[in-house]
Amino acid sequence: MADNGLSSSNHESTLIKPTNLECKNLYDYLKTRPSNVLERLYNHPTICLAVYRELPELARQYVIRILFVEQPVPQAVVASWGSQAFSKEHVYVSKVLTELAVWQEAAIPGGLLGWILSPTFKRNLKVALLGGGKAWSMSSALEADSKARDVTFLDAYSLERWECVLHYMVGSQQQEGISADAIVRRKSGIFLLQYLDTVEERGLDLVECLTFLFQLSFSTLGKDYSTEGMSPGLLVFLQHLREFGLVYQRKRKAGRFYPTRLALNITCTQNKGVTNIEEDSPKGYIIVETNYRVYAYTDSNLQVALIGLFTDLMYRFPNLVVGVITRESVRQAFRGGITADQIIGYLKQHAHPQMLQVDNRQPLPPTVVDQIKLWEMERNRLTYNEGVLYSQFLSQADFNVLKEYAQSNGSLIWCNKEKRTLVINKHAHDDVKKFWKRYSKGN
Repeated sequence: MADNGLSSSNHESTLIKPTNLECKNLYDYLKTRPSNVLERLYNHPTICLAVYRELPELARQYVIRILFVEQPVPQAVVASWGSQAFSKEHVYVSKVLTELAVWQEAAIPGGLLGWILSPTFKRNLKVALLGGGKAWSMSSALEADSKARDVTFLDAYSLERWECVLHYMVGSQQQEGISADAIVRRKSGIFLLQYLDTVEERGLDLVECLTFLFQLSFSTLGKDYSTEGMSPGLLVFLQHLREFGLVYQRKRKAGRFYPTRLALNITCTQNKGVTNIEEDSPKGYIIVETNYRVYAYTDSNLQVALIGLFTDLMYRFPNLVVGVITRESVRQAFRGGITADQIIGYLKQHAHPQMLQVDNRQPLPPTVVDQIKLWEMERNRLTYNEGVLYSQFLSQADFNVLKEYAQSNGSLIWCNKEKRTLVINKHAHDDVKKFWKRYSKGN
């Protein structure tokens, strides 16, 4: 802005704003979707049933009690269905049902507010529970597969594919088998959810992809399904799931595929239904000493790469790796989005059994745990904000007017009275600019 000598310029830090990896489940992901996306999703009875079965128990009780009620139920009546001792649980499940657009507020004669199920969700949940609707397109009859795959093969295949993904994410050299198109070039707590954030950029329909994922969770392990009737976009999505290990398909043009155990578990937020295929994986191989040295008894390249994310590796033997936790190695992990709690949790989870034989049964030395947390606090002592720099005020009065306005709406980040310099939040720049133009015209 050149009026009255005032100038502004984008003032962005060259440092990257730290972001931590968020571990979310599929239902936390759905809460972040727009209402129109949820409305389209709830047009499928399969998705309504999948959402219903993973709701908290109290929420499922609320839904089933008002499923066949055609008028809003007063909120006070719904709250009275549980004891006062569970009032916090009631508030929580009410919030969950609202965020997932399962129910919505509705006015009742007399000025009261009530709850009523969303019409689309209500209609299709009835279809799922009572029967009816169109048959699943993938359930069409197939000829017997001459090279049928059993559950053991599918489990081994899914673990192999997922390990390829993990190798890529930790920067290991063993990345064979993953195409560049299917890889998401950013780290995440749950790889698939981050991938879903990119499907629209790839020209795919997010609702169609989510619907397919929910349908896979109802499939039968070891059974093959037909690709007949799938759209071109869904066939592309199927190939990505194939590379992630969620489905097995012998050839791209094969007319059938096998869902793996990973696909069946993708919508499960509770540990039920399907046994974990990693139960037999080796655990308890890390020893951490008070001098910050880490000894990992493993010959797995993936486990070595994981340890290398937050340690400086010193020696490697056929079945032993020695590293040291340093300030720089931990800060490098922080720059990658890993948190101190995640590092400590990983070391505790894979602590060697001998580390649990001490009197207090603490698998890690307290000094090491405290130091990792202190390094994180040291790094997080600074906050980063994008802002716009305002300078070259012709008078102190002009400076004070703009500073007071920025303070009043909470957009002032920093100011220097002597140099007549302000830094305004980037998101408030347009509003502040309009205010300054009005002020300049009036003077």
